Amino acid sequence: MGSVGAKDVPVLLSPEGLRVDGRRVNELRPIKITAGALKHADGSAFVEWGQNKVMAAVYGPREVHPRHLQQNTKAVIQCKYNMAAFSVDERKRPGLDRRSQEISKVIAEAFESVVFAEEFPRTSIDIYIEVLQANAGTRCAGLVAASVALADAGIPMADLLPAVAVGKAGGAIILDLKKEEDNFGEADLPMALVPQSGRLVLLQMEGHMTRDELATALDLGVQGCRGIYEVMKQALRDRYSVAPAAEAGA
Repeated sequence: MGSVGAKDVPVLLSPEGLRVDGRRVNELRPIKITAGALKHADGSAFVEWGQNKVMAAVYGPREVHPRHLQQNTKAVIQCKYNMAAFSVDERKRPGLDRRSQEISKVIAEAFESVVFAEEFPRTSIDIYIEVLQANAGTRCAGLVAASVALADAGIPMADLLPAVAVGKAGGAIILDLKKEEDNFGEADLPMALVPQSGRLVLLQMEGHMTRDELATALDLGVQGCRGIYEVMKQALRDRYSVAPAAEAGA
């Protein structure tokens, strides 16, 4: 990465407390979730979150490939997270890189804590996440999309998994980083939790925060996750609710 001059660094927080896109420190970017976006998947979801556009598809429970991964007591949860070559402004080589493999692993591990995998021994539940357009927070958007897709597929889970990135930019703790804040801020803290219990199932951090800042960030992230959780539930209600007019015409 080349050096960045001071004149190239955007003002991340105005004197009025507004961020580069006009949000307050505790505000989420606009988020829209469509459940059942793909016809041929067992479950699917499309998430538009700020300028992120992420598709998730779920297949299974089905036969395990490769076979040596099969487990006699529970299903194997496999995840493949990929950023399309055209998803970012700068050139990206197609295919899985180390970052994609790492994110695939942590997302699969997050779902292992909530999916009732023991109900489907010797099978595989396969999650595919494709980032079509990226603007920071794609692992959280992918996890949200995958969670709704799992529910859409009828996979039994303890709960949905909302996720959001909290960070530090312009000296302030902020919710739901966008690209400029991710690139030029001081810290990035993606997290996911089980809403009913508050149990964290994903927590990573790049950068530096004090102990007090970390406590503030976690509280802000929990609030953000609970807001996203409501959007996730509404997407599934919209998918499976039957309009009165449709019922009358049936």
